[in-house]
Amino acid sequence: MAEGTRRRRRGGRHRGAPPLVAALDLGTNNCRLLIARSSRGGDLRVVDSFSRIVRLGEGVAQSGLLSEAAIERTVEALKICARHLAAKGVSRLRAVATEACRRAANADVLLARARAEAGLALEIISAEEEARLAAIGCAPLIDGSAEGALIFDIGGGSTEIIWMRRAAEGAVPRVVASASEPVGVVTLSESGGAAGYAAMRAAMIDRFAAVKGRFDGIAPFEPAGQHLLGTSGTVTTLAAVALGLPRYERARVDASWHRCSDIAAVIDRLVNLDLKGRAAMGAIGADRADLIVPGCAIFAGIAASWPCARLRVADRGLREGILRELMGRTPAERP
Repeated sequence: MAEGTRRRRRGGRHRGAPPLVAALDLGTNNCRLLIARSSRGGDLRVVDSFSRIVRLGEGVAQSGLLSEAAIERTVEALKICARHLAAKGVSRLRAVATEACRRAANADVLLARARAEAGLALEIISAEEEARLAAIGCAPLIDGSAEGALIFDIGGGSTEIIWMRRAAEGAVPRVVASASEPVGVVTLSESGGAAGYAAMRAAMIDRFAAVKGRFDGIAPFEPAGQHLLGTSGTVTTLAAVALGLPRYERARVDASWHRCSDIAAVIDRLVNLDLKGRAAMGAIGADRADLIVPGCAIFAGIAASWPCARLRVADRGLREGILRELMGRTPAERP
């Protein structure tokens, strides 16, 4: 094979291939990049990815500001993202920032540094836009035989809830109701972690019961014909533990089905371990050991309000929603 051909293929720009598009999601806890192209069947084919825990939102709930240390960690991660983008020759990019930047009075400092030092134009999106993109990314995993699904995305600083339902059998699922609650694994850990799991769980049950009440004003939710569809580090980690994986494997976790009772049993097991015990589990690790318990409390609150028997887990969401839009492949176009 000629050296020029090898170079083109390494850069993802070989002749005749669809253009590469990229989505960058800067959340309260993680910085994630996904680079993909449209496959022959019209779906996404991931060619590169990057993820780093930056804890951008650390302390924001108390101070209302991004700390210098958090900004520094995040800019370093963004520089790595920029190198990935340049190496692959990405043609279109959408880079978004979510709850931490929505809350922080000095988010403009991060945006300016991201542009100056990494060459990236970050867009702070609304909670509604975040929920809409998550729904687009997850909608392909709604069971074709189900009436609909309650999609939830437990982030670092907020949790998005989106109810999608079919108007008739075989129809494309549409959004019935959505909500964004300003509580995530980082913010709950900082505000209620000292109180322990039971207190956090009770608070989350109350919080999501209120959201369920608002949804019920639009239409009744019948658990028997629907299922939960979860995306985020919390739910993918719980799925990995439920599957007995010694380390996290996206191919095993993404699109996997679970009984909610099995996930509840996993939660009971995790919350009774100490920090060292959770960190020793390969599917959790030291980076998530302190945040998985608040995530479990949020999940428990959701499951109590929408008591479905089945859960489908998505290692996809906002970034995939962005990519599908960049490619013109939304759920309305692809039942």
